[in-house]
Amino acid sequence: MKQFTGYMKGINLGGWLSQCKHSKQHYDTFISEKDIERISSWGLDHIRLPVDYELLETDNGEYIEEGFKYIDDCLEWCKKYGLNMILDLHKTAGYSFDESETSMGFFESEQLQNRFIALWHEFAKRYGKYSDRLTFELLNEIVDKNVTQIWNRIAERAIKTIRQYAPDINILIGGVNNNSISVLKSLDMPYDEHIVYNFHFYEPTVFTHQSAYWVKDMPLDFTMPYPNEFTEVVSKTKEFFPPMHSDIFTDVSLDKMDKSFFEKLFSEAVQIAEERNTSLYCGEYGVIAKADVDSTLNWYSDINSTFEKFGIGRSAWTYKEMDFGIIDEHYAPIFEKLIKLL
Repeated sequence: MKQFTGYMKGINLGGWLSQCKHSKQHYDTFISEKDIERISSWGLDHIRLPVDYELLETDNGEYIEEGFKYIDDCLEWCKKYGLNMILDLHKTAGYSFDESETSMGFFESEQLQNRFIALWHEFAKRYGKYSDRLTFELLNEIVDKNVTQIWNRIAERAIKTIRQYAPDINILIGGVNNNSISVLKSLDMPYDEHIVYNFHFYEPTVFTHQSAYWVKDMPLDFTMPYPNEFTEVVSKTKEFFPPMHSDIFTDVSLDKMDKSFFEKLFSEAVQIAEERNTSLYCGEYGVIAKADVDSTLNWYSDINSTFEKFGIGRSAWTYKEMDFGIIDEHYAPIFEKLIKLL
């Protein structure tokens, strides 16, 4: 399988320009050049920068020049400290992965889709020339599995628009079910040699999101160790999560939920990538700060060895705060070991 050179080990800057209180005070204080320097010192090769459309657009779609400056600054900091960067459009007008049920009809609205395409037109004009150290990611986590073909059509439009200004920049595209690894086969064939298939991996979700306050049916005191019995993991996943989260266990039968599960899912994705002559990239993976640190380290060790086995690039979620922050106090007892497993 082709490797995604320059993007093998990274970390997300979640919560800075996305999923945040969109204010100048927050933008100016959450992340600084010192953070990029620190990340570089860990031996990583890139960062993934999630941005929301609110950073860049007014309500009527006019561009906010000050918003683009934060992207510009991050790109320059990354250059200074030898890091590549992924520009991830985390939310677009009319669609948000974490509010998908109440989003304003992006997949049904030609107007909203045109606005999305226009923003990528703007990104391509501004940043397409940095293809040696920047990658574009079209949109974060499409939730609804029923919009697969609509999303493929929108993605094709966006790619064709980007190519007018950036013929050789790498473009990440992920599938439905929250960028599930199990739906990569539903993506269209790569449009050119610079398309990379993208997935997110928080499996088993009932472990990585244990006691998560935003999971509707999850008890706030629920805990689960890792590794664990496979049947226990499947049972609790079905109890606490919508059916789409247990779909990943279809046709899988194991005694333990451990590295063997990762290897099975990754090997199937690698086969698809090889058949389509593209690379694989995992844009998010991580463990909530509610999990015990020994289990967290076990999980990171297993997924890291699986990434290494198959040569898959990745970016951990996330650098700070957001309930998953690597530099936060919860991870302090395992921090030195943890950053070696990113």
